[in-house]
Amino acid sequence: MTEETPGFDEKPDVPSDAAPEDAAQAESADKAGSAPAGDVTDVALQAQLDQVRTALNERTTDLQRLQAEYQNYRRRVERDRVTVKEIAAANLLSELLPTLDDIGRAREHGELVGGFKSVAESLETVVAKLGLQQFGKEGEPFDPTIHEALMHSYAPDVTETTCVAILQPGYRIGERTIRPARVAVAEPQPGAQGTKSGSDDDSPGAKASDEENGGPDEG
Repeated sequence: MTEETPGFDEKPDVPSDAAPEDAAQAESADKAGSAPAGDVTDVALQAQLDQVRTALNERTTDLQRLQAEYQNYRRRVERDRVTVKEIAAANLLSELLPTLDDIGRAREHGELVGGFKSVAESLETVVAKLGLQQFGKEGEPFDPTIHEALMHSYAPDVTETTCVAILQPGYRIGERTIRPARVAVAEPQPGAQGTKSGSDDDSPGAKASDEENGGPDEG
């Protein structure tokens, strides 16, 4: 029988003719062979993380673009809604302008009394709530974009084309003109400066000078 010697651990078989250096190299090679497995796992995880970050950036960009498009859409809808409202109100109020003109003429002639006055004022209140504004005043400069000249004359006391009478007031809603103000305009008197100069030649001093010199030259 073979007796086991206690106190000695079993070791892998090593060729009897192998040198101690060869045994050390074999052990280090085993340790080195197991190390690259962890590095490969880290590289794979890093690649997956990069892919996730790229996808997240793309989705974030898409979301921002969609949000900007939605904001632009909301602004367009709101602008169109206001425009449609103004057009509808303008179409309705344009049909009431002759009635408002009659009310204005009745007020000028002192005929806006009694029940007719109450109805007229109620109508004016309603159209004002809808945004209708009246414009056109005597003495303001003539503006062809908001005024329509129905009468024309010359006046010595104006320095530019001026509205001297409002035949029919103009009306607008916001920036939209429903009807231009129909006016009578006056322009500066042509040749007013020349006429004034000519009148100076007929002054007494000028006549006296002509008499001292024997009168105007003949011929």
